[in-house]
Amino acid sequence: MRYETKLITPEEKTRLFDLNIKRYLYTKKANIYGCCIKLLTELEEVKDRWEDNFYTMDENIRSHGRVVVLREEGSPLDVKYDPYTNTAFLTNVDYYGWIKSITLSVASDVLEDEHEIYSVHGAAIDVDGVGVSIIAPSGTGKTTHSWGLLRLKRARLVTDDWYFVRMYEQGPLAFGSEKNCYVEADVGKIWKEYEGLMEKAHFDRRGRAIVNVRWIVGSGGVIPMMTLRKIIMLKRDREDPTVARKLSPEEALDYLLSNDFCNPHQLVRDERKLRLRKDFFKRLFEATEVYLVNTIKPPHEIHKQILNAIKS
Repeated sequence: MRYETKLITPEEKTRLFDLNIKRYLYTKKANIYGCCIKLLTELEEVKDRWEDNFYTMDENIRSHGRVVVLREEGSPLDVKYDPYTNTAFLTNVDYYGWIKSITLSVASDVLEDEHEIYSVHGAAIDVDGVGVSIIAPSGTGKTTHSWGLLRLKRARLVTDDWYFVRMYEQGPLAFGSEKNCYVEADVGKIWKEYEGLMEKAHFDRRGRAIVNVRWIVGSGGVIPMMTLRKIIMLKRDREDPTVARKLSPEEALDYLLSNDFCNPHQLVRDERKLRLRKDFFKRLFEATEVYLVNTIKPPHEIHKQILNAIKS
């Protein structure tokens, strides 16, 4: 099941906000690369996961965007967003993965418009001094293979799911966005190094949990930023015998566009936003080496192909 975002006017946002004002039992502010996003909810479990997931912003800082999370018995799942005030209303969204992704998308909407800072729905890992990103459509192994890289002795995590980029002459800089990771229990079955970490985690109904990867990689194993050098894009196509190949910037952009930027959580998808994102990714792929890896073989075999691309 997926959700669809309905864009609303500032007047409708004000009406909805005032209608539910007595239900905002918990309010928390997150610091997402300097962008202050405020959570308002009546659900304690959402507040708790939010606190575990995001860095805290000082309560005195004015919020740049808001995410309202409510539950309505007998009503369908509903996501509304006012792009003028950067306010999202989530009703009956019981999957925290969507809540966090919509939150990051609200921050992305603010940053790309006001500061030319763009977001990537992907993992960012420093592998022995080489900044590597894994970008992939859902279900092709982004989490599996980003956590596979983290097993390496000299690997350090920026993020396993979503990061922000600023373009500089020296190269694109990737910045992390979350304090802790929201992962599936299967990671501990594929990579045995994580079994102990998964045993300590408290999983939700979707079989996912917020975990502190520092328990495995140490406090120095998580860094706030890195320069991007290599991008690994994933696909899963059993009719294509090619496991890995290098892409030109044009091929990489075509693949990304054909898969909706590998990001189903974009809140605004008008022509202006499409143009901004296309221009950013064009520049990003021109500044990095891009490889396409087909994840049709077992994870340990694909891991070797990814390492070959990183070391090439």
